[in-house]
Amino acid sequence: MKSKSLGCIVAMTLFAALTISVRSSAQEQKDDHGNRHPATFKEFEAPGAGTGAYQGTAANDINPAGAITGLYFDTSDVGRGFLRNPDGTFKTFAAPGAGTTAGLGTNPQSINSEGRITGFDVDAKLVHHGFLRNPGGKITTFNVKGAGTGKYQGTFAYCINAAGEIAGDYLDASSVYHGFVIDSHGKLTTFNAKGAGTGAYQGTITASEDCLSPSGAIAGGYIDGSNVYHGLVRAPDGTITTFNVKGAGTASGQGTFPGGIDPAGAIAGYYLDGSNVYHGFTRAADGTITTFNVKGAGTASGQGTLGENINVPGVIDGYYVDASGVAHGFLRAIGGQITTFNAPGAGTASGQGTFIGPINPAGAIAGYFLDGSNVYHGYLRTP
Repeated sequence: MKSKSLGCIVAMTLFAALTISVRSSAQEQKDDHGNRHPATFKEFEAPGAGTGAYQGTAANDINPAGAITGLYFDTSDVGRGFLRNPDGTFKTFAAPGAGTTAGLGTNPQSINSEGRITGFDVDAKLVHHGFLRNPGGKITTFNVKGAGTGKYQGTFAYCINAAGEIAGDYLDASSVYHGFVIDSHGKLTTFNAKGAGTGAYQGTITASEDCLSPSGAIAGGYIDGSNVYHGLVRAPDGTITTFNVKGAGTASGQGTFPGGIDPAGAIAGYYLDGSNVYHGFTRAADGTITTFNVKGAGTASGQGTLGENINVPGVIDGYYVDASGVAHGFLRAIGGQITTFNAPGAGTASGQGTFIGPINPAGAIAGYFLDGSNVYHGYLRTP
């Protein structure tokens, strides 16, 4: 899960449309019944992406048309935004005021059906600011009233829906998290869950990328006074319902972590149990929770199944970490059938492998993988 909200500074940046070579391959993935599912992978690199360890390209979101946004780390380890159009051309960009030294920069998080992109940047003072990029390339930066201006504080925008509403959270001057939503007319509303802690790095947070449904429902959570995580769903009228997955741990850093929400109000996510093992879950709109584990997921601390996102038909994607600490992608169909996959070229050492972004209505997934040299590469998986 994550955080960010409002305050208006308008700026523009120039973008160059660039095409790059794409490595494409077809694979047949097997589900948990041994059935084969053909899929096509296209690896891509944003123009200017570095090729050193922990540099490269990471896709964060994909819209219904197949446009992808994310960030890349250049040869100086600065983060910069990109838009990959459905035809494979690129536009790269940086939010005005974003830092230009290692570890700083621009981090796009979500793209809607119109091509509007929201995310956040980190400036030279390590303060975070939200931004909105319109389809024409104009970027507006914003800060939520009440957001702190100290190191690591500020505004984090994570999700944008088809109506143009933006959700996220912000970290105040005491480093406490609070949720926010900005409607399509620019009206800001902040919110806090009952039971949210008031200490540093406690409070109310939203999930990322697809945490906001078309009607304005938000998936997120809160961190209590003992640093335990709990899930929440905020209805369009502002009503907040909190929940915990049975089996979720109750120690610091453990608990329930919602990921995405679909138009019907179903939520996908994961929970961390008392042994620090991850397990996937889905929560129906009526509150019914179903848990699941991918065959092959490890059972030691830091391993297991992480449900991440859910699309319009109700298909869930995510990744699992095996007994060797390697990440692999998976899809969970509406009926519960699970298909696993690996991006060609993904590394096989601990911490490497295939990682997942949201899944669009057509079943296309944008994500990234970490190769054997610890370089990031974006990919598009189409069924």
